[in-house]
Order: sequence, then structure tokens, then C-alpha cells
Amino acid sequence: MSSAISRVPLSREGTPACLERARTLLRPALEEASATLAPDVRRIVHYHWGWVDAEGNRRHSPPGKAVRPALALLSAEAVCGSAAQALSGAAAVELTHDFTLLHDDVMDEDRERRHRPTAWTVFGVGPAICAGDALAVLAQQVLLRDPSPDRAVALAALQRATQHVIAGQTLDLRFEGDLAITPADTLEMMAGKTGALLGCAASIGAILAGASEKQVADLREFGEALGIAFQAADDWLGIWGRSDRTGKPVANDLRRRKASLPVTLALSAGTDASAALRGFYEREGGRDGEDEIERAVAWIESTGAERRVREIAEEQLQTARAALLRVGPPAATHDELLSLAAFVVDRQG
Repeated sequence: MSSAISRVPLSREGTPACLERARTLLRPALEEASATLAPDVRRIVHYHWGWVDAEGNRRHSPPGKAVRPALALLSAEAVCGSAAQALSGAAAVELTHDFTLLHDDVMDEDRERRHRPTAWTVFGVGPAICAGDALAVLAQQVLLRDPSPDRAVALAALQRATQHVIAGQTLDLRFEGDLAITPADTLEMMAGKTGALLGCAASIGAILAGASEKQVADLREFGEALGIAFQAADDWLGIWGRSDRTGKPVANDLRRRKASLPVTLALSAGTDASAALRGFYEREGGRDGEDEIERAVAWIESTGAERRVREIAEEQLQTARAALLRVGPPAATHDELLSLAAFVVDRQG
């Protein structure tokens, strides 16, 4: 980490201060937007956000990271605009992100998020899907509240990104149980499922601040590359992450037989360990002992897949840094964006 980045302000939790700023600015916008939802839907959404418990009583839960809204706010400042100009875009990308999380938890049958039961386990599958649908629409309504040419462009960018996210998730579902998929297939899926929305987040603020098409394109490339690096880090955590930080069992992706990036890299290595791992994946999961999980982790590591995942994340960070240099943001914003990028790739949960 460069000396310039090390001077970027950090919050009390040791995370980039821009994340806390984004959460502070975003909360009133989300409160105002969610007030328009039907009461039953709003309750599910507020539960998902950690604002209330299952009975609807106010509570304080660990907030989401707010990476996407932080990117939106910083992207406006990167082109000498203001965070205020980007706030509607920040809210829209966060609402879109939460729509995908509500649906993903159902599709993946995840029972816990942020150390709490997921919305579908509390309210049911149908209501959780409806809440996700409502957020997808609400994201667009937020941008259309005060119509302007820049907001129309921002909305079109959000809609394109959302279509890519849906396409990426569709690939993810199609790849389940398919041990023939390649690392290139996995990277294509990651570019849609994660890269597209981060690319939109990193450029939507600039759109709302009246940036040039070139600046918007470079910021979008910054975000897209960061998104792939983010997902690579997430896949790493899915195997090597600590359960007290991730909120999920150690090597959870292996227990679920998820063909994440480390797994597809290991399977494609063509070694004896690759063959052993393939045999492990062909057996039904759910009853694995700790010895079996440890052996599967060792097989992956012996192929060099763990190292390669880290290399891919760093390569994508280099692409992101180059795109940001072309934008030429003010020095403080440049350092904040790089600090945020380093944080999302190096995080432990």
C-alpha cells in the first residue's frame, strides 16, 4: 500500500472513512424512499437492512459495507462534482444491490446474512421475493423523482447494469453442478454478477455530475475491474475465510459444492489433486467430515489455485488503477478510491 493511500482517513473500525460517510448520507435517502413501500414490504426491507427485528422493533445491527454508494459519491467528486449530486445514484445502486441479495439468498438457500437469519427464512420465500421486486422498482423511482437529462442517462446505465447482473446470476445458476466449466466461464459470470453493478456505481455519480462520456467510461472500467477483484476475494473467503468474520462455516463453498473461481482453477489444472477434487465434488455434499474438507482445501492449494486467485485480484486492481489514472481525479479523491479498492479486496469478511 502506497504512502499516499496510507494517509487516507480511516473510521474507528479501521475501514476507509468514505464508507461511514456513505452510510451516514444514505440513511435519510433510504428512509425517505422506503416510506413509499407497502407496510408489509417495508417491514421485510427494514429487517433486511438490520433496522428492525423480526417483530418490527427498532434495533441496531451491523450495517452493510456501503461499497457501492461510496463509489457513487466518490465518482461525482472524481470529476469535480459533489456528493450531493450523486446521492440519488448512490441510493439507486444500493437499492438494486439489496434487491439482488434478497433474491440470491432465496436461490442459494442461504440461511444467514450479516450474522442474522435471512429475510426468506423469517418471512417466507414469496414475501422475500416480493420485497426484492419492490426494491428493483424503487431504485428506478428514486432516479426519476426529479427528471433531468442526466438522471435519464443514469437510469439507462442502471438498467443496463441490472440486466448484466441478472445474466450473470443466470450463468451462476446454470453452472451449478457443471464441473466442465472453465476459469474463463467463471470470470465471465463474475463480470456480470458483480462487475457490472460496481461499474455502474463507480460511474453513476459522475453521470449525475455532468461528466464527459470518456470520464464516465473510464470510471465504469475502474468499477468493473474492481468488481471482478471483489468477487475473486469473495471466492477466496468462501474457502479460506474465518467463520467469525464471514458469518458462515469455514470452507462453506466446498460444503455446498460451489464451483467458485478457486475450484474451477484447481479442476482445470490437470493434476492428480484436480482429479481427487473432482471426485469430491461428484459426491453429494452436506455430510462432509472436517477431514474431508481439509483434504479438499489441500488439493486446491496444491494446484496453485489459491495463489492464482490472489494474482487475478491483483491484475484486476492494476486495471482499475490504470483506468482511474486516465480520469485524473483530485488527489484526495484518487487516494480514497484506491484505498476503497484495496479494502474490498483485502477484507476478511
